[in-house]
Formats: sequence, C-alpha cells, structure tokens
Amino acid sequence: MTAPEILLALVSGGLIGVVLGLVGGGGSILAVPLLVYVVGVGSTHAAIGTAAVAVTANALAGLIAHARAGRVKWHCATAFAFAGVVGAAIGAEIGKAFDGKRLLMLFGLLMVGIGLSMLRKRRREEDPDVRLSRSTARVLLPRLVPMGAGVGFAAGFFGIGGGFLIVPALIAATAMPFTYAVGTSLVVIVALGLTTSVSYALSGFVDWPLTMLLVAGGAGGAVIGIVLGRHLSTRKALLERIFAVLVIGVGIYVALGAA
Repeated sequence: MTAPEILLALVSGGLIGVVLGLVGGGGSILAVPLLVYVVGVGSTHAAIGTAAVAVTANALAGLIAHARAGRVKWHCATAFAFAGVVGAAIGAEIGKAFDGKRLLMLFGLLMVGIGLSMLRKRRREEDPDVRLSRSTARVLLPRLVPMGAGVGFAAGFFGIGGGFLIVPALIAATAMPFTYAVGTSLVVIVALGLTTSVSYALSGFVDWPLTMLLVAGGAGGAVIGIVLGRHLSTRKALLERIFAVLVIGVGIYVALGAA
C-alpha cells in the first residue's frame, strides 16, 4: 500500500470509530462505502469482508467496556445471537454469489431505509429488569428468534455489524432501555461479525493489512468519539438525527452510483 492509501485507511477507520463513540453504533454501515469510495478497494466483496473483520474487532473492545458497566442482558443476547448466526451464515453465502454492483446498490437502499427508521420517534415503555428465563421464554423467544434470524441474514448479506438493526430489534422484542440494548447488541455484533468474517476470509475476500489499519484508526477515533460524546451528551438526539441524514445521503449516493 502507498502512503496516501495507508493514510486514507487510518482516517476512514478513525471516522468509523468517532461515529461509534458519538452515537453508540452506525460506524459499520459507513465502512463499506468508505472502503470503496475513499480507500479505493476495487472489489465490493473484499470491502464487505474487510469491513466485517474490522467492525468485529471494534465491537469486541466496546463489549468489554459495557460488560464491566453491567449493561449487557446476556441471556437475551445469546438467544438473539444464536438465531442471528444462522441467518448471517446463510446471508453471507448468498451475498458472495451476488454481482458486486447489484450488491452495492442494495446496500445503498438498505442505508436509506435504516436512516429513515432512525428519524422516526419511538414511543415505548421501558423495562430495565427484563431477562430471558423459564417464566418469560414463552413470550420473549418468539420475538427474539425471528428478529435475530432476520437481522443476522441482513448482516451476513451486506457484511455489516448491524448495530442500527440490532438495537431497535432488541428494544422491540424486550422493551429493554436503549443503554442496555446498545451493550447487549455488541454481543450479537461480535457473533454475527465472526460468522461473516470467517465466511469471507475463507473465500479470500479479506485484506488483512487494510483491516489492521482500520482497527488502529478505529481505536483512536473511538477515544475521540467518547470524549466528544460526553461533552455533547445533551445534544445526543440531534447527533443521531444528523447521522441519520448522513446515512440517507450516503445511501442514495451509493445506490445511484451502482445503478
């Protein structure tokens, strides 16, 4: 890699990390467009595989911090992740068989849909004490399993961590508070990311030197994002709306460019 390419990779990883630190997710959905349009990765499949590995590494680091703070619902995460891994394995195999340009166009449309869903106001009664147990399994499992499988399929198909899909799904299924959903989602992101990463790596669609640069840049960006997030905590809703608009704009650009 040339010096400019290394710099662009570090900056892209840093941007992903900043977004993760600021709004608690969403960096992964920017990874593929950044790799294709900024870093200049020529293969959509290679961009997806590389992004999946980098996002998994960053999510694992975040999970450790949330677990120490007690913000992970482990039983709910396990059920959701198990169904998600099955869906991700199927989605990854189908995604690799798709034409690169068509896959990129579908990815852009997914970004637009996620951005629009982020702009919607959600009214819900939170249940911070919710947990998956024998007494609640009859109610929670029929929600967690199909949602996990669907989100997993999308994550595997598009090679994304799926945080902005997983968090709303967990909240809808269990009514857990947003902060718990973010921490719990990282368990699922790691599980889905590993499934997608292994699938693409075995097919030779991971650029390992580039992955290391993205992880290094992401670590630095996450620190900056967390610091900024503390100072801008009262503007979190505004930040999320701005990011939603950014996701929609990038999604439209990607879809039109691949059409």
